[in-house]
Amino acid sequence: MASKQQLLPTSPGSDGDERKRKRKLSNRESARRSRIRKQQHLDELIAQEQKLVDENKKLREMTDSTSQLYLNVESNNNVLRAQLAELTDRLCSLNSVLQIASEVSGFAVDIPDIPDTLLEPWQLPCPVQPIPASVDMFQY
Repeated sequence: MASKQQLLPTSPGSDGDERKRKRKLSNRESARRSRIRKQQHLDELIAQEQKLVDENKKLREMTDSTSQLYLNVESNNNVLRAQLAELTDRLCSLNSVLQIASEVSGFAVDIPDIPDTLLEPWQLPCPVQPIPASVDMFQY
């Protein structure tokens, strides 16, 4: 045992210093790897953020165009409803004129009834069936 101590000319404190030095070096390397991982994670998050921002912008544009399309369809429906109401009133007036003419002339005129769907457009003459929709339905 004494011969081993003589072969190694080191002081008892230098072994501890060597450990400290190795530990410091190891800690520095670990911190460097940690910083690299942190930077990579940050880069991934920034790329993901940009992807989400782009997707959000695309979805907003799609929502805006769909809303505009909806407003156009709603406007057209309002015009059609107004035209339906006007034409129904005209038909009622013409039926009244025919009724009076038939009573005055004595000729029997067959005056068809106004269909309920014209008087009550919210009641459809056929059962309601689902309307299939697709993503490319509103392409322009």
